Amino acid sequence: MVWNLAALDWSLATVYFGCAVAGGAVLLIQTVMLLFGGGDTDAPHVDMHPDIGASDSGESPGHDAGLGLLSIRSLAAFVCFFGLAGMYGVARGWDGSTTLLVSLGVGCVMLLLVAWVFSLQRKLYAAGNVQPANAVGRTARVYLKIPAENQGKGKVTVAVQGRTVEYSALTMGAEIPTGAEVKILRQVTEDTFEVERVV
Repeated sequence: MVWNLAALDWSLATVYFGCAVAGGAVLLIQTVMLLFGGGDTDAPHVDMHPDIGASDSGESPGHDAGLGLLSIRSLAAFVCFFGLAGMYGVARGWDGSTTLLVSLGVGCVMLLLVAWVFSLQRKLYAAGNVQPANAVGRTARVYLKIPAENQGKGKVTVAVQGRTVEYSALTMGAEIPTGAEVKILRQVTEDTFEVERVV
């Protein structure tokens, strides 16, 4: 069998380019949401409780151990920098195996770095004086969709004490999609709330 090396190089370059664009787009969207609070306008928008927890247990933030490597931000950083490193390797004429190994290495380094940076931010949140109970009765925006009938947890962002914070959320009603507005009904655990959709 004769391999078409030109076509193979082009397809690898396309894969790397696609990864760089997709990961970069997610990082850009995450950054915009971080800066502008995903549409909330009633308070300064600083995400003091990023989605980096590993256990998602619904207990207090101190229960989450490790860096939380499987967050949206860290995975997006991995994909973006995997693609960028791959594009660089293809442009420099490296063979496929070397390019792949370097790309994986760079992606893993960036995944760990982003997870570490946001774990530091989470520690700042834990040391702050925001009282989660003050979120009850407020209107929040869904950040990650909330499954129906208490079948799982989603995430909401809400302005509390002049900050935009992120909490786990559940609902007893129908599924609530990302971007919807909800009212926080009650506090279930330290960082988990029951919510209902605002009609």
